[in-house]
Amino acid sequence: MKAWQVVALGEPPEALRLTELPVPEPGSGKLLVRVRAAALNFPDVLMCRGEYQLRPPLPFTPGVELCGEVISWGAGVTGFAAGDRVIGTPALPSGALAEYALMDAAEAYPAPRSLDDAGAAAFHIAYQTGWFGLHRRAKLQAGETLLVQAAMGGVGSAAVQLGKAAGARVIAVVGGKAKALMAQDLGADLVIDRREENFVDAVKAATGGRGADVVYDPVGGESYTGSARCVAFEGRIVVVGFASGIIPSAALNHALVKNYSIQGLHWGLYKQLDPGSVWAAHESLAKLADEGGLRPLISQRLPLKQAVEGLTALGAGTTTGRVVVLPSA
Repeated sequence: MKAWQVVALGEPPEALRLTELPVPEPGSGKLLVRVRAAALNFPDVLMCRGEYQLRPPLPFTPGVELCGEVISWGAGVTGFAAGDRVIGTPALPSGALAEYALMDAAEAYPAPRSLDDAGAAAFHIAYQTGWFGLHRRAKLQAGETLLVQAAMGGVGSAAVQLGKAAGARVIAVVGGKAKALMAQDLGADLVIDRREENFVDAVKAATGGRGADVVYDPVGGESYTGSARCVAFEGRIVVVGFASGIIPSAALNHALVKNYSIQGLHWGLYKQLDPGSVWAAHESLAKLADEGGLRPLISQRLPLKQAVEGLTALGAGTTTGRVVVLPSA
């Protein structure tokens, strides 16, 4: 099979090599799947650089999210049939940027029927993260104001849709006119182009000075600093990641005098410590998708040979929505 492998740490063009490998054999508890689509994620870039918390030994195949077709399975696996369409995270070092991959059977979820392969591949991580961030951590309520940073990124665009599905008023912060138009099409109630106006002033003006009840921040850096200035009394800032590359130092005295909370979200811990909650979230999310309420924003569909181009753009922060690799294209 064809597969990308990280052979040296660095930026994707230097780190990755397209190689021919044997199709892996599924061991106990594992599924072998044919990769129908692989959604690119920022952790894929970080793993190429050696900057992610998970560091498989070299060489390894990256790619942390896929939609696959079940081919075979190892000992102890039940409940699957050949041809089943599943989504989830592959079992590294047999990652998603290949024609075949391995998955832990316990972490393979039925693909929503209403989504094509690309949409299904891009569904799992972003929407699970949004669900746990908005519902489990922030306890977002209907009628509250949700501020989403980097709203046209993969994680942010999912949060916009989930906020609308929850009945919140959604304010989307984007960079550029094209992204602003896309955010409007996605259903955001108010779109702020940070290149054209100060988002802190705009949020305060839009909320009568009160601020946002919940802030969903996958960016960090100046986005977090500004968010802390426009979060409401008893508001909640959900820290999802640091796409800016800058990890802010939270001013705890500021949180004290304004009465807001700072909530971290590491979705992977739920898989480890409370897997039942992940399954419950998947069922709720799949139902919303099949009812037409959730649709991953796919900006590019690339063949396997162009995966490095997609990862390079993702690492540079120039992508919109999700970039998906289709190995059979």
